[in-house]
Amino acid sequence: MIRDAHTIPPDARAVLTIDLSALRANWRALNVASGKAECAGVIKADAYGLGIDEIAHALAAEGCCTFFVATLTEARIVRMANPGARIFVLDGLLPGAAPSYTGFDLCPCLSSLEEVREWAAWCDATGRRLRAAIHLDTGMHRLGLSRADVEQLAGPERALFAKFDLALVMSHLACADVPGHPMNAAQLARFQALRAMLPPAPASLANSGGVFLGPDFHFDLVRPGIALYGGRALEGHPNPMRWVVRLQARILQIRHVAAGESIGYGATFQAGRDSRVATLACGYADGFLRALSSPTGHPGPVGHIGEQPVPVVGRVSMDLITVDVTDVPEREACRGAWVEVLGARTTIDDLTDRAGTIGYELLTRLGRRVHRIYAEGTT
Repeated sequence: MIRDAHTIPPDARAVLTIDLSALRANWRALNVASGKAECAGVIKADAYGLGIDEIAHALAAEGCCTFFVATLTEARIVRMANPGARIFVLDGLLPGAAPSYTGFDLCPCLSSLEEVREWAAWCDATGRRLRAAIHLDTGMHRLGLSRADVEQLAGPERALFAKFDLALVMSHLACADVPGHPMNAAQLARFQALRAMLPPAPASLANSGGVFLGPDFHFDLVRPGIALYGGRALEGHPNPMRWVVRLQARILQIRHVAAGESIGYGATFQAGRDSRVATLACGYADGFLRALSSPTGHPGPVGHIGEQPVPVVGRVSMDLITVDVTDVPEREACRGAWVEVLGARTTIDDLTDRAGTIGYELLTRLGRRVHRIYAEGTT
């Protein structure tokens, strides 16, 4: 156990266990899959909701040397935890923000001609060739320099590259989770063409899904995110990653519900038999999505008490879930007992497929009021 795993406060409503050994095993597997390319770690959005400081420490201990975050605030946290790491800030350079990078040795991912000019001017003013990445738009139309921007940099404004250290040229795949999607090959071709117009520099294109698209997509560095945390990188394919998170919620009360009576908001679920129903201390405020509600006739997600399944019944509310424990012995399904609602048996992918969303959303919504344990080999 890494941190306070032996002590769960008596007032803990729910517990999120984060298996750091599984996280490190996932990074090792991705590092092997990336071949000769360096394997970085994407730890933006508080490491997908799991705790940026703890996750950065664990990955660095395994050998991860390069990290990608979204914001300057996240980058500073990682820098304090990892003095020697390379840290890229994906949101790039906000107007006037260049001085905020001073003293932290951080690399903004420059996504427009204006950002490149501003960073070059800041380097000029400080008399230092500071590092930065160039982010190319290869068809996603979100962030990144357009072809016209690249042509301008390759021609009339090429002198800007003399003012800063071009540490990386990167782009982002829109459809890497669907291996046969034509967008993947199109983006690869655009990336190669645009990169050829710029000064030589290491290159990065592959996200989690891109790691599994093969060596043509690896270049010098790959940037897995969701796969590190156990989420599915490829649609329609078995997930080879180990599960990192386990969410358990405490039973607050057991109710006896007669056949035909309703449960929860909207009276959307009617019991089909005389039932015992447990109310759990977890709801959508804790990250258990409201879309996982189960009206009559729609089997809900399945939690577990030990090895025994307990399906969700009725609507998920802000602070509470109700599950059917009729078939579980009363000595096990009782006030104060723990129910696993997310883990190796009911996975992130199981829940998000049912909710019509993606693992990224579920992980980043896991609430901070849930007690967290960083442990080894527990999921």
